[in-house]
Amino acid sequence: MDGAGQRENPAGAVFSYHRAVAPMLWVLLGLMVVETSVVHLLVALWSPRAALVLSLLSLATIGWFILFIRSFRDHPVRIGPDGLVWPVGKLRSLSIPWSQVAGLRDDWTLADLKAAGLFNGALVAHPNVVIALDPPAKAGRRTIRYLAHRLDDPVAFIAAFSACASASAAPCRAAGALPSRDCRPRSAP
Repeated sequence: MDGAGQRENPAGAVFSYHRAVAPMLWVLLGLMVVETSVVHLLVALWSPRAALVLSLLSLATIGWFILFIRSFRDHPVRIGPDGLVWPVGKLRSLSIPWSQVAGLRDDWTLADLKAAGLFNGALVAHPNVVIALDPPAKAGRRTIRYLAHRLDDPVAFIAAFSACASASAAPCRAAGALPSRDCRPRSAP
């Protein structure tokens, strides 16, 4: 996984996802706060020291989660001349060269994608953009065949992706996957 923690925006188009993904994570954070408060009150009845330790750990986790959600704004999805950068805030990011991009998918179900190998940048949100990879990317021991994300402006992303991929990725053009949103497997050379 390349690019995790990068803040610079090299030449190319950038697409935000914080308005689509962050609200659900803020709700999750609120639920975390309520749940940990109840747990801390119950633990405090049993052991004040244990409650203090648990409170410090919970505050650190909540602080990390807030910083993670806020990092979405600083780490947008990028389309560049070399390929795609597909981040999930500061947590992780994949850099995919154009030679691995097969095209956009519009005929998918989330269960099928997860079974095939999915890098879902949308986290708890339902993705609105899916990209097929051929050959698949490696992320540690995982094999990634699809990239998914919930972008704030998927129409602009699709237009920029099609334009950049058509200009940069001859394999995608040869497969007939671009500029349409249909993704067909590439033929063997």
